[in-house]
Amino acid sequence: MTDVSDPPRTDVVVDVTHLRKCYEDLVAVEDVSFSVAAGEIFGILGPNGAGKTTTVECITGLRRPDGGQIRVLGLNPQADGAELHELVGVQLQSSQLPGLLRVREILRLYRSFYRDPADVDEFLETLGLADKGNALYKSLSGGQKQRLSIALALIGRPKVAVLDEMTTGLDPAARRATWDLIESVRDHGTSMILVTHFMDEAQRLCDRLALVDHGRIVATGTPGQLAEQAGGGKRVRFVPDKPFDDEQLTALPEVTSVERHGKHVVVQGSGQLVNAVISTLAAAGITADDVEMESATLEDAFVSLTGSPLHDPDADTDEGALKKTGKLVRR
Repeated sequence: MTDVSDPPRTDVVVDVTHLRKCYEDLVAVEDVSFSVAAGEIFGILGPNGAGKTTTVECITGLRRPDGGQIRVLGLNPQADGAELHELVGVQLQSSQLPGLLRVREILRLYRSFYRDPADVDEFLETLGLADKGNALYKSLSGGQKQRLSIALALIGRPKVAVLDEMTTGLDPAARRATWDLIESVRDHGTSMILVTHFMDEAQRLCDRLALVDHGRIVATGTPGQLAEQAGGGKRVRFVPDKPFDDEQLTALPEVTSVERHGKHVVVQGSGQLVNAVISTLAAAGITADDVEMESATLEDAFVSLTGSPLHDPDADTDEGALKKTGKLVRR
């Protein structure tokens, strides 16, 4: 596993060491270790069926690990479950509530479980459910149920929140509203573990993340650090308003190559490539038009490190999908 960034060990709220979980004779999670710092949004990024959900279910005490050690706020999820439930909020991939309960009733019920809960109406407004407060749960659409499950995970102002594929099924506007809420809750002191297979979500929200494949962590770091591991550097493409000598750019330490494609110039390099190219051209009296910037992505990093694409549309859950595809490791 490649590890390019670890939080200070004095400020860890979640600590997972050598986690292992099996289903019958198949291994879904194998030797997973990571830690989450206070105030951090830590992402677990990987395709469906990679072991992400199994990992967070063990962290929250919903599944019993077969090996390794887990500490959440210094507590053991199995031995200290009752105490931990007051401190941790959880949103699962799928959940079901009594169909005849009303949305506001459900939120008030969950709110009563905590000592310092958030305001019900505020959450309804933020997540676009203000007009559904009196609606029956069974009348909600799939996306509305998903937003409600996020509200239930956060209504108690938990010290740690675990959110599993929180924006699956949400429209773009609802996704952005949810991201804003997550950032606001984090700013008020909640540490988070965010499970996702959406790159834009991980890029926007996560301070650090782990790339997971076949039940193992293949790399951890910030989104930028992981993208850089994919190689390929950066590329800037532009149209100059007048001719210039390629040596003006190849002499720059940030530039590795300059190519011409018709009227376009493509410069390959690293570091502060765009600033270096644009400022050098400007000093020579040259204007760069139609500037486009490309760089390695988390998708590139995942493919580079695992040899497989991030998205697996045929996968469902960790146990079911991995057994179906034969990607679990036999003991």
